[in-house]
Amino acid sequence: MKIGILQTGYVPDDLSPRYVEYPQMFMRFLDGQGFDWETWAVLENRFPDSIHDCDGWLITGSRHGAYEDHEWIPPLEQFVRDAYAAGVPMAGICFGHQVMAQALGGKVVQFGGLWGVGKHVYDTPNGQIALMAMHQDQVVEIPDGARTIASSEFCKYAGLAYGNCAISYQPHPEFSMEYTRDLIETRAGSSIPADQAKLALEHIEGDLDADRIAEEIAAFFKSARSSQAAE
Repeated sequence: MKIGILQTGYVPDDLSPRYVEYPQMFMRFLDGQGFDWETWAVLENRFPDSIHDCDGWLITGSRHGAYEDHEWIPPLEQFVRDAYAAGVPMAGICFGHQVMAQALGGKVVQFGGLWGVGKHVYDTPNGQIALMAMHQDQVVEIPDGARTIASSEFCKYAGLAYGNCAISYQPHPEFSMEYTRDLIETRAGSSIPADQAKLALEHIEGDLDADRIAEEIAAFFKSARSSQAAE
């Protein structure tokens, strides 16, 4: 099964010598699941020719807001709508979660100056999960047909599912603890208020449930493909 990665952001310059780019993080995150990969840097206005160029799509995180005025965001939203209408499976993480919701009729805003940063715990239908987070924007209204699959006191719509053809998460299961720590330290006092960064770093240790989400996303893609083949 071939998954196309729609890259919407880059690792900060200060960290790029030590860490791979976001598409490679996802390839590592979903390693061993039998997927083939191809990447399009949509933030450079490089898009696939067709929603059918791959069997499924994954939209990465980004430092940009889904509501910002960038020339590549409207065509990305249209790509989401077209893929969704055709039943081509999609998964989105952080910005990908937000732009999918926005494209399909939801609302994304900058959330009151507060950041979801560091280790966060979310409630799901199958119990709690702990994942790394890095966001100020949030989905505050969900599209018709979406259902909530992860939530926390800070982030009500932390995970969404759209029937059997789309799934998304606000936190970053592909982020390692080390990368998240370095990213917080890089942004502390600039984009992230120093007090919020300090608190996040004090509570960043502990087990994560990234493997569980990797299995869930992989199962989603494979199930959606099986459903398409059966039609």
